Amino acid sequence: MALNLKTLVNHAALSSSRQLFHGVSPKPTSISFSHSSSSLQGFGTQIATQSKHPLSNQQTEAVRHLTGSLISNEGLRFAVVVARFNEIVTRPLLEGALETFKRYSVKEEDIDVVWVPGSFEIGVVADRLGKSRKYHAVICIGAVIRGDTTHYDAVANTAASGVLSASLNSGVPCIFGVLTCENMEQAMDRAGGKSGNKGAEAALTAIEMASLFEHHLK
Repeated sequence: MALNLKTLVNHAALSSSRQLFHGVSPKPTSISFSHSSSSLQGFGTQIATQSKHPLSNQQTEAVRHLTGSLISNEGLRFAVVVARFNEIVTRPLLEGALETFKRYSVKEEDIDVVWVPGSFEIGVVADRLGKSRKYHAVICIGAVIRGDTTHYDAVANTAASGVLSASLNSGVPCIFGVLTCENMEQAMDRAGGKSGNKGAEAALTAIEMASLFEHHLK
């Protein structure tokens, strides 16, 4: 039957004192712990558990993080679909996209611009361009501004679902760069005004997504 830890320690201390009194140096006392001792319940079990599972076995492999690059764009080709309706807004958006492509060293010969009548027609053209396998990403640029009728909602929803369907059907990233604004002032603010240029942002997204698909998701 295992001894209580307190009893063992007191006994060891008493033996050492007697040996010192008689001029004898005490030998190191070895104390072993029994797993069956109620006062040490869990202590020995913890040590045994740690010894059975080395640290190296507890480590997991590093998680891979995949992301597109804005500088690894050699050989990437892009198409830009632009709605002619509200051209006072869509042309500055296009210029912002082209300027961004130039800044990130995308060659002019690797960019094709396709004009369509309005935002409603963007989706079907983006789908055709994606399925052609000529491009690594397609930017969709338009401007839908709310008027006095529900026409705005119909066109805005159709443009959004059309671009999404083009991406899913073709397997090529189609970037949504269609502005949906309450008025012309909001649209101009987002086409190079105080809110930046959403066409430039769309180009950055296109470069990153094209790089991601080309280098990691083929």
